[in-house]
Amino acid sequence: MSNGTAKSSPRVTFAPITLNNLGTVRKLNSVLFPIKYSEKFYSDILLPEVEEFCQLVYYNDIPVGTICCRLENKDDQNVLYLMTMGILAPYRSRTLGSQTLDLVLAAAAAHKKPKIDKIYLHVQVSNDDAKKFYERHGFTEVKIHKDYYKKIAPHDAWVLEKVFS
Repeated sequence: MSNGTAKSSPRVTFAPITLNNLGTVRKLNSVLFPIKYSEKFYSDILLPEVEEFCQLVYYNDIPVGTICCRLENKDDQNVLYLMTMGILAPYRSRTLGSQTLDLVLAAAAAHKKPKIDKIYLHVQVSNDDAKKFYERHGFTEVKIHKDYYKKIAPHDAWVLEKVFS
């Protein structure tokens, strides 16, 4: 390090979504997703019980992505619904998506009150890359949700899930 040529590796960090960084999340969402999210979406991701499942992703202290989930109870199971996950295009293919998803999967698997039985999400049927990404992380397609997307085409979505043992 004496001659100043040492190259530091990029630093990936995560931070819970708070009122202070909610504006950043809104900006990222407007760039990442073709949907405008409701005020309820933004108030829900601030709830204390989802703090570890709603995170901002930083690359060398620059906010480059988000993941937002909500807890649900379905058919007497506690499930985590992955509402949104995205990384800005210039930062993709640097394992940021995998690190982000792994962080939330580990938090979900370790969650005790309530124990989370599974995690699920929707992927637009035209988005093969996203589907393959989730399948590499242990998700399986369980059905096609017809007309899930009202304002974007194609309207159908794959439903993918991963069960925690």
